[in-house]
Amino acid sequence: MTLKTKSPFGSWASDITTNMISGSIIGLGQLSLDNSNIYWTEMRPSENGRTLLMGLDNNGEAEELLPKQFNIRNRVHEYGGGSFTLNNEKVFFIDSKNHGIFKMQLDKNTNNLTPELIVEKDKMFFADFIYDDVNDCLFSIAEDQSGEGEAKNMLVSITMDGEINIIASGADFYASPKLSPDKKHIMWIEWNHPNMPWDGTLLYQADILDGGAAVNNKKLISGGDNISIFQPEYSPNGDIFYISDLSGFWNIYKFSSGKNYGNKTKHYKFEFEFGLPHWVFAMRCYDFIDQDNIITTYADAGDWRLAILNLKTGKLMDIDLPWCSFDSLYCHDNIAYFIGSQKNMTPQLVALNLLDHSYKILQNSNSQQIDMDNISIAEKIKFPTEGGLFAYGYLYKPKNAKYTGIDGELPPLIVKSHGGPTGQASCSFSAKIQYWTSRGFAVFDINYGGSTGFGRKYRKRLIGNWGVTDVDDCVNGAKYLVNNDIVDGDRLIITGGSAGGYTTLSALAFRDIFKAGCSLYGIGDLISLAEDTHKFESRYLDKLIGKWPDDADIYRQRSPINKPNNLNCPIIFLQGEDDKVVPPNQAEMMVDILRDKKIPVAYLLFEGEGHGFRKAKNISHALEAELSFYAQIFDFLPAGNIKKTHIDNL
Repeated sequence: MTLKTKSPFGSWASDITTNMISGSIIGLGQLSLDNSNIYWTEMRPSENGRTLLMGLDNNGEAEELLPKQFNIRNRVHEYGGGSFTLNNEKVFFIDSKNHGIFKMQLDKNTNNLTPELIVEKDKMFFADFIYDDVNDCLFSIAEDQSGEGEAKNMLVSITMDGEINIIASGADFYASPKLSPDKKHIMWIEWNHPNMPWDGTLLYQADILDGGAAVNNKKLISGGDNISIFQPEYSPNGDIFYISDLSGFWNIYKFSSGKNYGNKTKHYKFEFEFGLPHWVFAMRCYDFIDQDNIITTYADAGDWRLAILNLKTGKLMDIDLPWCSFDSLYCHDNIAYFIGSQKNMTPQLVALNLLDHSYKILQNSNSQQIDMDNISIAEKIKFPTEGGLFAYGYLYKPKNAKYTGIDGELPPLIVKSHGGPTGQASCSFSAKIQYWTSRGFAVFDINYGGSTGFGRKYRKRLIGNWGVTDVDDCVNGAKYLVNNDIVDGDRLIITGGSAGGYTTLSALAFRDIFKAGCSLYGIGDLISLAEDTHKFESRYLDKLIGKWPDDADIYRQRSPINKPNNLNCPIIFLQGEDDKVVPPNQAEMMVDILRDKKIPVAYLLFEGEGHGFRKAKNISHALEAELSFYAQIFDFLPAGNIKKTHIDNL
């Protein structure tokens, strides 16, 4: 047995480098099936965040399918998703440069095919589209940003000659268009301000007319102001399935509309979550194995599993698998395809045989092997919080094959507040978390009240309480670990991005437990956010904080920027220059306050980055800058050739 070197926490050398995270690890994204062929997107930081379309060649090896100049992304709702679709080896995709929709015939025996531009319109953006092979048209979500005021969202059809026909309009938002098997009907989800799609949505179906140019007989299937509908699908025989949280949990429902059924709805009832917050388009949590069985993923108190739901008996049968998250789920001919993450391994594209549960890995997101002795496995922690309630988190303790801490020393703790805030911390492998734990930090990834995966009641704990409930839970999570002698109470750090950045800054402004913080494109001024953000989230705060501008006083009270005297510990700010969701002025106002107060502060503005970092050099720079910041604040020497971050007032 190899003896480990005793070294201060935070100073350990690690094989999990920024180059590995930003260079060798790719982002596996949207999947799509075309008969028995699987296709997917990959985001590559090493190519400045370009998103590629991938498939399998004749030997079953992954290959890029489009010319190098194309980058498959869209900016509808700013977060995008649903940027390609396929039908009989024809691919339709959106390129990020001109936002146009292109068409290309896929042929494994022919190289250098040239995509054909179908439609391009100034300041008109498209997403979440499907091809109708009967009417030879695309149905798509469109967002028109050409006019004054808010963008206009609508459901449209697009001919192969580029003619755009409005199918549905008038609502603030649209998503999830789906075609019936006979191509006679289309259904979609729509919703209005101030709801977000996890608050309340409406599911409609209509008859397709005029070769796809129009619809009539629009009929409400389900939903309401306080009912969230997610992922509608037609079954093989044309019944409508969808996920609804009417019961308090996102469950699967069946609406039977055939002649033999009449109009009736069946609820497959469980106290589990079968759905997700609809942040991006084309999210999928289930698919049909056959007319009587569904393959589905679900969360039990935040932990995700894969199971088969029998539609006749309502019985749910778990499948024992090594993965703990299952994204973009598809099924064809008893093979389930998904992007799966394990606790100790980067995400993989998996083909699972549902007859014998054997599986094949079609693509790995990481080309480098990571020593298992350097991987910290998540431990689920349930801890007490305000009001006699409990919150949850995943604890990652320091782990390194070559190093251990000095006798009597407890590790510093990084409390991670996820984004959304209607997001979720997962126990699946995160290279960025392992970057910290392999260097001697403990990380506590917290599912504060408001998080997904625990039912609507847990999610609604944040209604009217953003900046309070989330902060309480992060503080109480840190205290729990300190009180149980797991971490060093004098070296508590909190970090988060976007909405998690707001939680971070609020914890630093309104509590005094944390000794340092890192805000990644975080929110300091709620009023600025309410007045200067994109349409999708422009009324999000009405429920999280209060109605704007009627409750402006609450916005002021909960804005960290308005409590400058409360900011008394060092903070590093990491910000994208082109961020439209949380503009740079949010960070810069906070930085100026800290500089004036003579509190140590660092600010890094990344050129060409939006809301989240996609370029390899910037991902690496951000991580190393954060490590250097903590090293200077807590007086330890980080291993490796880490460039020293400039800190004002240190």
